Amino acid sequence: MDESTLASLLTLNAPQALASNQKNLKKLGGPDGILDLLETSLHDGIASDSIASRESTFGQNFTPSAPPPTFLSLLIDSVVEDATVQILIVSALVSLAVGVYDDPSSGWIEGTAIIAAVVIVAFVTAGNDYQKEQQFRKLEDVAVSAKDVKVIRDGETHELSSKEVVVGDVVLLEPGDKIPADGILTLCDAGGVVTDESSLTGEIDGVEKANFDGTKTDPFLLSGCNVSSGSGHMVVIAVGKHSQWGVIKASLEKEQAQTPLQEKLDDMAAMIGYIGMAAAAATFIALMVIRFLAIKNNTLDLSTDEGWFQTILEAFIIAVTIVVVAVPEGLPLAVTISLAFSTKKMLKDNNLIRHLHACETMGNATNICSDKTGTLTENKMKVVDGVFGEVTFNNTSTLSSDVKLRVVECIANCSTATVESGTNHVIGNKTEGGMLLMLQHEEWKTERDYHQIREASRFGENGGGRIFPFSSEKKSMSVLVDANAPQTATSNGNGHTKSTPRKSTRGKKAAPAASAASADASFRLYHKGAAERVLENCDFYTAKNGEVKKMTAAKKKEFNKYIHQYALRALRCIALTHRDDCQEDVDVHTINGETCADELENGLTLDAIVGIADPLRPEVPGAISVCHRAGITVRMVTGDNLETAVAIAKEAGIMTEDGIAMEGAEFRELTPAQLDEILPNLQVLARSSPNDKMILVQRLNGALLPEDEEAWKLLHPLNNWKKDKDKLLPGYAAEWKAARENGVGEVVGVTGDGTNDGPALKAADVGMSMGISGTDVAKDASDIVILDDNFTSIVKAVLWGRSVYDNIRKFLQFQLTVNVVALTITFVSSVGGYAPPLNAVMMLWVNLIMDTMGALALGTEPPSDTLLMRRPYKRDASLISLPMWRNIFFQSVFQLILLGWLLFEGPEFFTCADGSKHHFTLLFNAFVFAQIFNEFNAREIGDTFDPLKNILKSPMFLGVIVSTIVGQYFIVEFGGDFTSTVPLTQEEWVITAMMGAFSVPLGLFMRIVPVSESESSFAGEKKEGQDEGASKQGLGEKIWNLLVIVFLMLVAYVVYEVQTEDRYNWDVDSCQKIVLKLIDGWVDNYNSIDNPDLDVVKQEL
Repeated sequence: MDESTLASLLTLNAPQALASNQKNLKKLGGPDGILDLLETSLHDGIASDSIASRESTFGQNFTPSAPPPTFLSLLIDSVVEDATVQILIVSALVSLAVGVYDDPSSGWIEGTAIIAAVVIVAFVTAGNDYQKEQQFRKLEDVAVSAKDVKVIRDGETHELSSKEVVVGDVVLLEPGDKIPADGILTLCDAGGVVTDESSLTGEIDGVEKANFDGTKTDPFLLSGCNVSSGSGHMVVIAVGKHSQWGVIKASLEKEQAQTPLQEKLDDMAAMIGYIGMAAAAATFIALMVIRFLAIKNNTLDLSTDEGWFQTILEAFIIAVTIVVVAVPEGLPLAVTISLAFSTKKMLKDNNLIRHLHACETMGNATNICSDKTGTLTENKMKVVDGVFGEVTFNNTSTLSSDVKLRVVECIANCSTATVESGTNHVIGNKTEGGMLLMLQHEEWKTERDYHQIREASRFGENGGGRIFPFSSEKKSMSVLVDANAPQTATSNGNGHTKSTPRKSTRGKKAAPAASAASADASFRLYHKGAAERVLENCDFYTAKNGEVKKMTAAKKKEFNKYIHQYALRALRCIALTHRDDCQEDVDVHTINGETCADELENGLTLDAIVGIADPLRPEVPGAISVCHRAGITVRMVTGDNLETAVAIAKEAGIMTEDGIAMEGAEFRELTPAQLDEILPNLQVLARSSPNDKMILVQRLNGALLPEDEEAWKLLHPLNNWKKDKDKLLPGYAAEWKAARENGVGEVVGVTGDGTNDGPALKAADVGMSMGISGTDVAKDASDIVILDDNFTSIVKAVLWGRSVYDNIRKFLQFQLTVNVVALTITFVSSVGGYAPPLNAVMMLWVNLIMDTMGALALGTEPPSDTLLMRRPYKRDASLISLPMWRNIFFQSVFQLILLGWLLFEGPEFFTCADGSKHHFTLLFNAFVFAQIFNEFNAREIGDTFDPLKNILKSPMFLGVIVSTIVGQYFIVEFGGDFTSTVPLTQEEWVITAMMGAFSVPLGLFMRIVPVSESESSFAGEKKEGQDEGASKQGLGEKIWNLLVIVFLMLVAYVVYEVQTEDRYNWDVDSCQKIVLKLIDGWVDNYNSIDNPDLDVVKQEL
C-alpha cells in the first residue's frame, strides 16, 4: 500500500458523483477488489501490526477543529463588544487630556487609573471566556474519545473510538450507529441498509444502500451519517481530512447558543443599565443646574471657557461612574462562570453536557420520562428461567438434541451481538447477549458454537441467509437461513470463524458469485421477540421429544401462564420460534421485511420461552424517592410487557396506589382530552413505540405540536381536520394551550437510547441519551449524555441544575443591593453639593467586586441536598422572589443610612475635614466592608440564616473574600493620588469594618419578617416533606448561628488586640471603646437632627 493506493481510493469518493464512483469501483474489482487492494479480510479484518503504516499512508481519522479564539482576540472582543468599556475609555482619554493640560504634575493620575481599571476588567473577562472555551474543547474531546465503534481486527471484534479507525478496517454497523469514516458496504442483511445523509448532503429522505452488483446499487457509506435501519459490514476507504465529512467539517465550527437563563439575564441587565443611564443623565442635569444656580447667586465664577469645560467634564465623569456601577455586565458573566463550573463538576457525576441550556433547564424539570433497561436496571441480562420444548429451565439437561439444536440455532442466528473472547463482556444488544451467555453453559453446548452457526448461514452473500432486523414497532426480528447448507466452518475460538486468507485478484477477472441457492436448499425462518405477541402467531409448538405438535387453546393458555409468571417476577419474556420450507411460500432471495412479516411471521412453531432477568439498580428506589420529594413526576416508558413493567415500576417506587399503567396500543386510541385527563397519574407506558414516547412528551410540554390545519394534515393525511382534529393524538397547539392554565406546560426530561428515540429527545426540554447503550443518533439528538446509563446520574443533573439557578439568584440579590446603594449615594452626594464620595477608580473597584468577583464567589457555590426538598419552579416564574426583594430592601436601606450618616456626620465622628480624601476613604472602606459581609448574607435567598453553612466546601468563596479584603487594604493604604485614598489608622479600619459587619445581624432580623415565596412560582401542589429546606429553621437556630458569628468576630478582635498590644492594652474598656464611640456618634447625630443649630455651635466651639 502506497500513495497510488490512496489515489485509487480517492477516485471512489467524489461527492455527489454516484455514477462515477460506481464506475471506478467496478474498475477496481468491486468490494472484493478493494479488500485485496487494502490487504484486509471481510471476516478477519486487518492485522493490528499494520495500523501504523496505514495511518502514515492514509492519515488518521480525525479532523482538527478550527483553532480556538486566542486570549488576545477575546481581550479585543471584551472591549469592542462592550459599550460600557468604550464609554469608560473615552472618559479616561478626555480626563487624561484635560488633567495633563490643567495640572501636568498630577493631572494624569485619574485618567490613567480609569484606563488601568478598564484593562483589569477586560483581562478578567477575557480570562473567563478563554477558560470556558478551553473547558468545552476538553468536553468535546471526551465525547470524541468514546469507544462506540465495532471493528474486526485479527479475527476478533473490538470496540474503538472513531479516532482509532484506519483505512482497511472492517466496521460492523447496526441501526442507530454513526458511520465513523467513508466506506463501502461489503455485507448487509436482507433489507439492505438505509442511511440518513441529511447532515452531509441535505437529503432529508433515507438513502438506500446495498451490496454492489456492478450496476445501479449504491454501496458507498459516508462518514458522519447515521444508519437508520439495517445492519452490515463496511470496509473503510477514507478517513479524516480525505473523507467527505472531513472536507466539510473544517468549516463547520458552530458557536454555542445562549441559554434561556442567559437571555433572561441579558434582558434584565439591559433594563438595569437603562435605569442607570437615566440616573446618570439625571445626575448630570442636576449638577449642571446646581452650577448654574451657583453662578446666578455669584457663589461660583465660571467666566472662562476652561472653567465651563472643567465643570462639564467633572459632571460627565460623575455620570460615567454611575453608569459603570449601574450596568450589570456581571450577570451574563455569572451565568457563564456558574455553568462552566457546574458542567465540569457534572462530568464527574457522569453527565456530559452537550448543550448549555440543559444544565439550568434540568433543574426545573417537572417530569422525567425514563426508559427501563439500563437506566433503571443494570442492563446485565441473564436467562434465569424458561420453558424449552415443554422442559423447564432447571431440567434442561434432559432436553432432546433436536430441541436443543433448534434453540441454539435460533439464538445464534437471530442476533447481532457477540461475546468478547475469554470474557463475559457483551458487544451489542444486551438481551441477545444474555441468551448467548446461556449457550456457554455445558448443557447447551453443541457440535458448533454460535460463531460457526452464523458463518454457515452466510448472511449477506448471494444465496445465503437473510436478516430482517429488530423492529421496535413489532418488538421482534427474523432471519431466513438454509437449513440444508453445508456445515464446514471451523471456529478459531476467538469470536469469529477462521477463513482462508484471500489471494489477490488484482488484474484478473473476478469469479462470478453464485446466483442462487443449491437445488436442495430448504429455508427456515427463525423468529424471536416479545413472548405474548409472538405466541399469538404460533400454530404449533415443539414437544419435549422434539416432535412438532398442533397448538391447542389449552396449550396456549399454559404458555401464557408461564409468560404471566415470569412477568410478575419482572423478567423479560422472549419467545423463540421457527417455520420450515419458506421457499415454498415466497422468493426468499427477494423478499423484503414487510412481506416477511405478512407472509412468514405466522403459522410459527414455538420452540422456547425464556425469562431474562435484568436486576433493578439498588440505588434507583432511593433516587426515585428523592425525585418525588423534589416535586418531579417519574414515568417509565418501556417496550416490555405490561406486567413486567409494572413489577419493575413498583419495585423502583414509580408506581403508586393511584397510578395508571397502560400499553401503547391502548394509549394510541385515546383522544387528546382523554389523555390529558389521565396524564397526571399515568406512570407506566408498556409495549410502547418511540412514537408513543414522542406523543407523551408533546402532551406534557406542548413541543412540536401542529400549529395549523396544514401541519396537522402532514401527520394525518387520510383524516378530516374538522371532524378528527380533537380525536387524534397528539392534538394541535391551540387545543393544547386552551386546556392548560396560562398555556404553560411541564418541563420534561426524556431518556432515550435508540435511533427512533431521536424525535422524542428533540421534543423534550432536556433530552438525555445513554452513553453506553445509546446509539449515535440518540446522542446527537440529546442535550445531556448520561455516561453510565444510570438514573441516579439524572437526579444529580437535577441537583446541579437547581444549584446553577439558585447561584445566579444569589448573585442577583447581591448585585442589585450594591446597585441601589451606589446609584443612590452618588446621586444624593452630587446633588447635595459634595464631590462624588466614590470616585471613578473606587467605583471600578466596587464594580469588580460585585461583578467578576461576586460571580466567582456566589456562582461557584456547591449544591446542597436541600435543593431537592422543594418543588421545581414554573417556566414563567420570576428570577427575583418576594423574599429576595425583602432582603434587597433591608440591606439597601441599612447601607444607605450608614453611608448617609458617614457622608454628613462622618467628619465629626472621625474628626476629619468634611469632603476631604480622608472623609471619603472612610466612607469607601465602610461601603466595601458592607458588601463583603453582605456577600455572606447573599449565600441564602430564602428565610434560612446560616452565613457560614458549608463554608469550607466553598474554597472559591473564601478565596474571593480574602482577595477582596487584601485588595481593599492595598488600595486604601497604598493607592494615594491614584485612587484618591489616604491610609487609615488601625482604629478606623476596625470601626469601618464593624460598621459593615452590621449587615450580618441584619440578615437575621430581616429574615424574621414573614415574607414567603409565592405559591404560583412553583409547579405542582405542595406535598408532605417538600420545601422543608427553606422553612425548617426556627428562630432559636437563627439566633444560635448569629451568636456563633459574633463569637468568631470577637475572637478576631482579640487577635487584633494582641497583635497591637503596643498601642492598646487588652481589657474590658478596650473592648468597649469602639462600640461606645459608635453609639456616641449616633446619639450626636440624632441630637443634630433634633437641633440643627447644634452643628453650628460645635463648629464655633
